Amino acid sequence: MTRRKIAALIAFDLVAILLVACLAALAVWQVHRRAYKLDLIARVEARVHAAPTPAPGWGSWAGISAAADEYRRVVATGRWLEGRSTLVQAVTELGGGYWVMTPLAQDDGSTILVNRGFVPAAERNPASWRLLRPGPVTVTGLLRMSEPGGAFLRANDPAKSRWFSRDVVAIAASSGLDKIAPYFIDAERSPGESGLPVAGLTVIAFSNNHLVYALTWSALALMAAAGAIFVNLDLLRLSWFGARQAGLHES
Repeated sequence: MTRRKIAALIAFDLVAILLVACLAALAVWQVHRRAYKLDLIARVEARVHAAPTPAPGWGSWAGISAAADEYRRVVATGRWLEGRSTLVQAVTELGGGYWVMTPLAQDDGSTILVNRGFVPAAERNPASWRLLRPGPVTVTGLLRMSEPGGAFLRANDPAKSRWFSRDVVAIAASSGLDKIAPYFIDAERSPGESGLPVAGLTVIAFSNNHLVYALTWSALALMAAAGAIFVNLDLLRLSWFGARQAGLHES
């Protein structure tokens, strides 16, 4: 084997080793991602079925995070701010329509946006909804983090009252709400509750395809390693065969 061929083979092997290492690293990363996702699912399941706790007050808002608090069952008491609901476009198991986001004013002066539930597109007029109780009400539901910006390829347009995501800060600014919580509450459906809005439609689902991805990256790593070994063995065989033929001709 000539020096040029040896240099080319060494370069090929280095590239192959780098490729196999990268593919193996991706497989290991997916294994870690799967462990994280399984832990997240377990934590969320525990929160969803736990007894409700008081919704975080304004003094503890700075410590709220999605990892520690989202989908936690909470309970809040206050008064509905009638006539200040915001409709956010939504697609649910009941079809297309809107989430009804209504502010709940608390005694400490803070406000929490509550997703009271879903209304079909043809029922966006509040006259067709259940009447809001004028006095203090208690809301139980799931704590959800704000959804800033909008939906995929659709930005919120407060000036035209077009909302595609439940952006707490933007909705509060558009509605003139002060001291707004950095989260909202997806209200639960009360036993025997009927009419609009339809509460309790929160979808709790997390994609967990990391095992498939890990197996895919592992298979690609093995294929790349096997291909590199095959090339090396084939070149060695050809080199040996060429040397043997040269020896026969000399003899």
